[in-house]
Amino acid sequence: MTSGRQRILVIKLGALGDFVQAMGPMAAIRRHHGDAHIVLLTTAPFAQLGQSSGYFDDVWLDDRPPILAIRAWLRFRRRLREVLFERVYDLQTSDRSGWYFRLFWPGPWPEWSGIVLGCSHHHNNPERERMHTIDRQADQLRIAGIRDVGLPDVSWAKADLSRFALPGRYALLVPGASPHRPAKRWPLERYAGLAHELERAAIVPVILGTKADRPFGRAIVARAATARDLTGETNILEIITLARDAALAVGNDTGPMHLTAAAGCPSLVLFSGASDPALCAPRGARVTILRRRRLYELKLTEVLDALPRQEACS
Repeated sequence: MTSGRQRILVIKLGALGDFVQAMGPMAAIRRHHGDAHIVLLTTAPFAQLGQSSGYFDDVWLDDRPPILAIRAWLRFRRRLREVLFERVYDLQTSDRSGWYFRLFWPGPWPEWSGIVLGCSHHHNNPERERMHTIDRQADQLRIAGIRDVGLPDVSWAKADLSRFALPGRYALLVPGASPHRPAKRWPLERYAGLAHELERAAIVPVILGTKADRPFGRAIVARAATARDLTGETNILEIITLARDAALAVGNDTGPMHLTAAAGCPSLVLFSGASDPALCAPRGARVTILRRRRLYELKLTEVLDALPRQEACS
């Protein structure tokens, strides 16, 4: 680490949507601290995104040692303390990241922006839990002296998509969600119906998701013969690049939809009563939110009507 440079640590462990929404604050931290040496502490799925962003000089992986793995914790504590960070921005603000503050005992402690008791720049807004993630983090950084916090900007992201051999006109569909949150999924048969309508409009449906979402991809391809199933085949930078050239994206409240929104793709995000768009929805000029308490109540015709006008299917 270069001698004489200010040393800054940013903590953001996940999940994907939360990480994307923290990218506006990350960019603001980079601007505010100029030539500082800034380290990101994150988890393996988001290392590539952090490294490619240009906001950080180094990326550390948190391998989440079990609470009783004493030697691992001691190694991590030594690493934290040896660098002599002058300020830490805790954008995770979880019990786990709060524990990291305590690893600096018996001191000296760095300046700390977060919510842990005893930190120097405590985000004590009583409305904190009722604020949208982006607004909450901007308010947290304001207390630390950073005011120019914008929306996530992923214009720097690039990936080679040639291996997918996609057509010129395609739409992204994201039918999955966290396995333990089935209420956040619009019914698969309606995604299949949407894919069929897109196909009729000469727009190739491209299905995104994890390996666990492959049954969804296969089911949609069975209904729309030209559809492309890329579930389990794309990394984060590829999803952003795909979104940049897509006609539109439709998906549930899940991480990839934050990427499509940040990329500027016209994005229709479907919410159920299991999550509140006022607190966590992707933001952007080309983002539309549809919400029903039970997503099975949302009809295919309503989704078709909500598609961007120039791409609407009839």
